[in-house]
Amino acid sequence: MSDSIAVVVVSYQSASTLDECLQRLRAAQDVAEIRVVDNESRDGSLAIAQRHALADSRVRFIANPDNPGFATACNQGARECHTPWLAFVNPDLMVEPQTLAQLRDLGRPLGECLLGVEQVDEDGVADPAVRRRDPDFAAMLRKPGAGSRLAVAADLSTPLQQVPALSGALLLMPRGLFDRLHGWDEGYRLHAEDLDLCRRARQAGAVVAIANGLKVLHVRGVSSRSRPFFVEWHKHRGLWRYFRKFEAEQRGVLVQAGVWCAIWAHALLQVPRLLLK
Repeated sequence: MSDSIAVVVVSYQSASTLDECLQRLRAAQDVAEIRVVDNESRDGSLAIAQRHALADSRVRFIANPDNPGFATACNQGARECHTPWLAFVNPDLMVEPQTLAQLRDLGRPLGECLLGVEQVDEDGVADPAVRRRDPDFAAMLRKPGAGSRLAVAADLSTPLQQVPALSGALLLMPRGLFDRLHGWDEGYRLHAEDLDLCRRARQAGAVVAIANGLKVLHVRGVSSRSRPFFVEWHKHRGLWRYFRKFEAEQRGVLVQAGVWCAIWAHALLQVPRLLLK
């Protein structure tokens, strides 16, 4: 099918949501391939992927012997796909039957594009961080953490709202753009890789936008709840990598040192909150 979609799902300790996620993807319109890449889960996630693969030839899985990170796993799955459109979907995200096909239809006239949708929790509350801006490192120097607040207000007057960046929980793009960008940057282990992908897409001339009229249920944080310190470490490490990659060359040594201090000062501020949890 000329407009078929392949979906890549990266799982890690995702057994509580993976089964329903895959059931919904198998029922989704125009999904021709589903690739589950498991990063050494020990909670039964791999067995769930195996069961779906036995029941549906469109589903295949890769069982990594360790956890190479989200970006690396996304690229692994994408290399096993051959459709004109690629979607990356978190294992705790529940698509509706028409969501991906409708999103593709919105993207088709745009040419090269990177698209997302509204995400809501179990109570129907929208996630404000789905629409994002680039990190503001100047603001971060004034107040650690300020520049990492990324939410952009929704503009519901337009069905397709262009934004600087999107949440990586659900992203759809043409295969040609993915190949031109050489996929996800595998130097990120966890977090900020979606900001990186969106920025490189914009630099390549692609449209980055969210479909305001489409929404999915996102049961947030299923894979990260058991390792909060690991997640925070890599979140801040990813932000530092992003700064070095896109902005450090335009900044002096003192500014670079200041940004490094601001990022890790914000990381330290998270420790009491995590300990209380």
